[in-house]
Amino acid sequence: MPQNADNHVSHPAKDVDLKAAALALLVSLFWGANPVAIKLGLLDAPPIRLAWMRFLVGGLVIALWAWATGRLARIRVEPGEWRPLVFLGLLFTAQVGATNVGTSLTSASHVAILLHLYAVHTVVLAHFRIPGDRLSLRKAAGALVAYSGIVLLFARQVTQGAPTLLGDVIMIVAAYLLAERTVYMARAVQQLDPVKLLLAQVVIGTTLFVLISLLFEPAPTRWTARLGGSIAFQGVIVAGFNFVVNLWLLRYYRPSALAAFFMTQPLFGVAAAALVTGDPLTLDLLAASAAVAVGIGLTSR
Repeated sequence: MPQNADNHVSHPAKDVDLKAAALALLVSLFWGANPVAIKLGLLDAPPIRLAWMRFLVGGLVIALWAWATGRLARIRVEPGEWRPLVFLGLLFTAQVGATNVGTSLTSASHVAILLHLYAVHTVVLAHFRIPGDRLSLRKAAGALVAYSGIVLLFARQVTQGAPTLLGDVIMIVAAYLLAERTVYMARAVQQLDPVKLLLAQVVIGTTLFVLISLLFEPAPTRWTARLGGSIAFQGVIVAGFNFVVNLWLLRYYRPSALAAFFMTQPLFGVAAAALVTGDPLTLDLLAASAAVAVGIGLTSR
């Protein structure tokens, strides 16, 4: 079979079982709390530097897992695989960079809502990119519900001139890039080794983040226990465990079916932001998070 992720392949239509549901909820909990971990880390390190530290740790975790399972020794990049791997690595770098920069300019609760809108973007993009994963009337209605919540969130900021507006716009871009990456991986993982996909993103992303940080981030790093905890959570749990489990889920289940469980991510995120960083639970924030969650649920049907 050609090793090119751009070829059209049939995506598996396996139903979500109990094991997949439990794993999807667990990774959703961790992803939901990730904006809070990033926000805490940004108190001690600039955004791009925090990104490469996070993925250096995550890459080591993934490499250790690959070595323990015997996958690392079998990795060989064939000539036809360089293009999709490099493209995925660049897409990953742009998405994570935008996420960290956007998070530094807005609140953790806004990040939890805006970034996790990617699940709705994924369903819409899958209609055009993944054969058989069609956008039904119900899915379209769910997308409209989710996007209406974002309009509500932005309406208050535009009228009141909120200082988080720029950060929120960057997060909208980051969410779209994350959806693009999710759909691309859902196709690529059918033909390429998941370990290759993970390590390509880590190697390319970490290298570019280090270079960008050295050039544009003169601010010093404060080595605190808070920063260590943030990096450990982002690197070991999110960049390591979550990425491995997510690729496994995408290999066997439709992205739109998994979105039913990913609907909990904005709710987990807003709750974590309120508990840890003290973000206020305003009416428009609650309405927007509920609209995104409902939209994710409807688009997954």
